[in-house]
Amino acid sequence: MSVHKSYFNRNNTIIYNSYTNTGRNPVTELYFGSAQDTLATNGFSRFIFNIDLSQLQAKIATGEISTGCTADMTHVLNMTNTCAFSETELLNTYTSDGRRRATSFDLVLFRIPKVSGTTGNAQEWDEGVGYDFYDFQTTQNSSYGQSSPTSPFNDKAFSTRPSNYYQATTLSGWSQNGIYDNTNSNSISGLNYSGLTIVDTQHFEFGDENISFDMTNEINNVLSGATTNIVGWGIAYLPQLENITGLTENYSVGFFTRHTQTFYEPYLQTTYDDLVNDDRNLFVENKTNKLYLYVYQNGDFVNLDGNPTVNIQDSNGNNVYTNLTSCLRSKGIYEVSVPPISGYTTPCMFYDVWSSVVLNGVSLANITNEVILQPYTNLYIIGPQSKEPALYGFDVSGINQNEKILNTDIRKVSVNIKKAYTSRQPLYRIQADYRIYVREGTTEVQVQDWTQLSRTPNEYYFTFDTRDKIPNEYFIDIRVSTSGEKDTYKRQIQFEIVNKK
Repeated sequence: MSVHKSYFNRNNTIIYNSYTNTGRNPVTELYFGSAQDTLATNGFSRFIFNIDLSQLQAKIATGEISTGCTADMTHVLNMTNTCAFSETELLNTYTSDGRRRATSFDLVLFRIPKVSGTTGNAQEWDEGVGYDFYDFQTTQNSSYGQSSPTSPFNDKAFSTRPSNYYQATTLSGWSQNGIYDNTNSNSISGLNYSGLTIVDTQHFEFGDENISFDMTNEINNVLSGATTNIVGWGIAYLPQLENITGLTENYSVGFFTRHTQTFYEPYLQTTYDDLVNDDRNLFVENKTNKLYLYVYQNGDFVNLDGNPTVNIQDSNGNNVYTNLTSCLRSKGIYEVSVPPISGYTTPCMFYDVWSSVVLNGVSLANITNEVILQPYTNLYIIGPQSKEPALYGFDVSGINQNEKILNTDIRKVSVNIKKAYTSRQPLYRIQADYRIYVREGTTEVQVQDWTQLSRTPNEYYFTFDTRDKIPNEYFIDIRVSTSGEKDTYKRQIQFEIVNKK
């Protein structure tokens, strides 16, 4: 399994009954309760955003991300809580601007509705250039829908330019102030809360949890074209919280936005299965084995015009299986699952014959490869003594130690696994995983969780795409499973991703 990260291309926090724009804030503060910054007796805020899916769509179009062998592609929205790093004793205290930290609440992820509910035009909106909540004011000014000083424009960070609670752009307002009506009293049902498309709901017990909304169905429908004209999504408290009256305090939770100067920029994480587990070196009887065809043109992977079919033949040229269907595992890599073979004296030679190989409209000759069928007993060791855990060494290529890599590179990282302190032939039947992270002090911030290394007949490897990574110093650990243990080999690679100007 691999991951791709898609980032926001705009975001904003809109404030109930306020023209204030906070589109450039590094933090979004979602609050409910008493509303000192508006003319209302109670208030709330909502966070809206849109995601740049262009790079994800391009990877799918080229086959770098393929669902040809599996439909398991998930999408999860991740936003880091600004108090996720605080000590627990800070919970139920006040934020720096006097708001009490919210606990025991639900947030909903909703799709920004179209003008006339489920039909009509999408409500295009702009991020705006405001930076703060403009909270140093002392007098009420109804012209701006909030408390304000005599001359609000003395504060350069303050802006009423759209978007805000009332306006989507300079020339257009939201069809419903605040995007939707939380009292369900709008005559257009699609602009009521009850008519919204709620993508996911998340409960926050303590208020320091990170956002983790499941957007799998929503994004897959966008990618397939089943859902169109979406201009963004929003995050808000449940209407029951937004509509609470009589509170003497307001309660808030904060998350980093796309303008944060930290590593914790929000993102959509797409997880997809591009794992290659090539059994050509250990093609065993009485089990399903996987074989692969690797297609290159000018040294780079290239897709065929269609998926080849495969015949499995014994050493006499007799067909054991015919017209097995292959699938596109990743760009230029085709996978076929070979059903169990039995009844032969092993070891013995077999052939996998790939046909219907068409590239750029040209039909190519059948591709015939050799594979040796081995006895099932080669898969295991049985004896009177337990096997001691082994130590391993690694030769890594593709990224140099302490290398500075441009954030436009895609690197294939090969990992040769050997017994430690030896120069023997690399081992090709090891359960090995890798993970990627950055460090902040003594804290390891996960970028990619443990992921199995792909295995071909001649190497272990994984592909590292820097284009969706934030410039920072990165570390890669390798973990090997042996004799019931999982041994982690720390910081096998250390490198830095830098911006290209």
